[in-house]
Amino acid sequence: MHLVVNGQPKQFEGPLTAAGLLAVLDLDARAVVVELNRRIVRRPLLEQTQLDDGDEVELVHFVGGG
Repeated sequence: MHLVVNGQPKQFEGPLTAAGLLAVLDLDARAVVVELNRRIVRRPLLEQTQLDDGDEVELVHFVGGG
């Protein structure tokens, strides 16, 4: 499966959900916003959201600080 992740083409074993992509990338869903094809995926829907070949995914990380 070919995806564009944060503007970079990447290849993954499919099929894959949004939650599965986060797991493969070792990212915590509580600290990331997932945008799929320019639409934000709500956290409760990450497990159900199936990714398709050619999808564009943007991952925005929360950064804490003082």
